Amino acid sequence: MPHNILVKDAEKYGGKYVATRSFKDKKVISSGSDPATVFEEAKKKGARDPVVFYVPEKDTVHIYSCQ
Repeated sequence: MPHNILVKDAEKYGGKYVATRSFKDKKVISSGSDPATVFEEAKKKGARDPVVFYVPEKDTVHIYSCQ
């Protein structure tokens, strides 16, 4: 089964939001601590519909609850 890696060099971006041009193009074009700013930077760099997501720090566990 192939691995679904969202971003290359994830350890470089741990604890930040990153933007890529798409889910297929995994090159990071913008990163930072504010997702709105990361999105706007990606748009300025020519991404029509950038994908923004959070990269957790290495060895960090996130638990989400839906109530």
